[in-house]
Amino acid sequence: MSQHVFKRAGFLAATVGFAGFLGAGVASAHVTANVYGPQPTKGGYAAIVFRVPSEEKDPVKTTKVVVDFKADYGIGSVRTKPLPGWTAEVTKSKLPAPITKDNGTQVTEAVTAVTWTAQPGSELKATDYQEFSVSFGPLPTNVDQVEFPAHQTYSDGKVVDWNQPTPAGGEEPEHPAPVVKLAAKAAEGDDHAAMGANTASTTGEQTEAAASSDSTARWLGGAGLLVGAVGLGVGAGATIRARKATAKSGGNS
Repeated sequence: MSQHVFKRAGFLAATVGFAGFLGAGVASAHVTANVYGPQPTKGGYAAIVFRVPSEEKDPVKTTKVVVDFKADYGIGSVRTKPLPGWTAEVTKSKLPAPITKDNGTQVTEAVTAVTWTAQPGSELKATDYQEFSVSFGPLPTNVDQVEFPAHQTYSDGKVVDWNQPTPAGGEEPEHPAPVVKLAAKAAEGDDHAAMGANTASTTGEQTEAAASSDSTARWLGGAGLLVGAVGLGVGAGATIRARKATAKSGGNS
């Protein structure tokens, strides 16, 4: 097979790969809920990040993001991580009827929304995205996932609702609601303690991986020095042989 055919095949592969990359970028350009840390469990607490891209063309910017918490989840506590340039407000609402948790606690009011508002100069441009971190709980025990409809407000007054449910096994809608899947509830023990243990385990794994990476880097560095030394030795030997050959040739002449 000629070099021309190989070059053409490589060009086509690169083109297909790049097109796939662009397609993935377009498909993922919506508000998502991302779990950072252990997977939330039913009845436990969650720490997630809402990732919000700004999609309108300049000079239109994202100025406000509202995330809804469904009242029937009965989430009684939400904490927001401070974000420079943005203010966060947690809204609680009185429930029409109390929700009884597994531990017997009755929830009479629940978090129904968190609103982030940009301060002047901190709005999101068309090429920007921002991450809004929250921790909350306790989570419901009667669902396999929790859904958080989001509403994105732009500087021209336009509001984009990310609130369409994704059907099981179906095609993703145009404006899907952010979703977090829940793991099965732990058999016993405090959910806070379990989350702390999982976090500590994750930290330990990261430390071990870093140590392993450092050892590998040192080994590669040592190997590189050895190869370099061998190369210098070979080069010096070749130079000496060349000089001897030159001297011998001159003597013979």
